[in-house]
Amino acid sequence: MSLIILDRDGVINHDSDDFIKSPAEWEPIEGSLEAIARLNYAGYRVVVITNQSGIARGLLDVETLNRIHSKMRRMLAQVGGRIEAVLFCPHGPEDDCQCRKPHNGSFAELAHRLRVNLDNVPAVGDSMRDIQAAIVSKARPILVKTGKGERTLAEGIPDNVEVYDDLAAVANALLEPQL
Repeated sequence: MSLIILDRDGVINHDSDDFIKSPAEWEPIEGSLEAIARLNYAGYRVVVITNQSGIARGLLDVETLNRIHSKMRRMLAQVGGRIEAVLFCPHGPEDDCQCRKPHNGSFAELAHRLRVNLDNVPAVGDSMRDIQAAIVSKARPILVKTGKGERTLAEGIPDNVEVYDDLAAVANALLEPQL
C-alpha cells in the first residue's frame, strides 16, 4: 500500500487569508474529494498534515477544528474516500515549534506512528512551507496551483518540485499506468 501526504487548506479545500474558522467556511476544491477517493481505491493511504495557527491566534479552538475535520471526512465518505489521519500544528509562526511546517516534526511523527520511511512519498502542498517540510523529510515535494500555489510558483520553487494544476491532476499523474 502506498502513502500520500496532503496539506489541507489550498489543496483539499478553498483557502482564506482570514482562516477557515468554522465548518460552514470549509468548502472543498472542485474534484479534490473525488481525487482522494480515487487514490484510496488505488491503494493509497491518505494523510493530512496541516498548520492551523488560527488556534494560537484565538480564531478557533480544537473542538471547532475537529468539527471542520468531521465535515471534511463526511463529505469525503459520500464520494467513497477516506483520510487515515490528520496531523495538525496548533502553534503560530512565532512559536518556533518543530511540528509547524516548514519544520518536519509532523512528518517525523507520521513516520514514527505508521512505522514507515517517507523517502519519495508524495507530499502535496500549495506553499513554500509545504515544499520545505517535504524536502527536509526526504518526501517527494509536489506543488498544486490551487490555494497559494500560483503565488508560490511565481516567487520561485526548487527545480525538483513537480507542479500540477490541482489535486485531481496529481491523482491522474500518480495513477496513470507507467509505460
